[in-house]
Amino acid sequence: MAETTEPAETATETRTRLVKGPGMLLVWLYGVMSVGAASRSVYEISAKFDEAPLAYTLSAVAAVVYVFITYTLVRGGETARRAALVCCAAELAGVLVVGTWTLVEPSAFPDSTVWSEFGYGYVLIPVLLPLSGIWWLRRSRTA
Repeated sequence: MAETTEPAETATETRTRLVKGPGMLLVWLYGVMSVGAASRSVYEISAKFDEAPLAYTLSAVAAVVYVFITYTLVRGGETARRAALVCCAAELAGVLVVGTWTLVEPSAFPDSTVWSEFGYGYVLIPVLLPLSGIWWLRRSRTA
């Protein structure tokens, strides 16, 4: 007697794919920013931390945020989408606070951070990336 059963869904099939269309570009950009911010902060913290500890610590925080968002985008699923959305909002807040702070009180930052002047040293990608991420993550929300 032949039994007709539907194939069981795997965990990856039930997850919301976040790396399709614009999501793939976001993963690529966040990956590049992860490598750039992590490399920069490792060098700065190990070689010259005493020169600008606040700036170098903020660069390390940016690296952690970028790595986490990259991971959640690749992982997919509704929980990961929500976590990435919260992180993108926190990243945007960080970029706006640090960017404003570096313009209002430049003496607090003897050296720049990834988010200094809203990411001017990174072609403003640090301010545009979380905006794009929030847009994509809201758009990719499951019903």
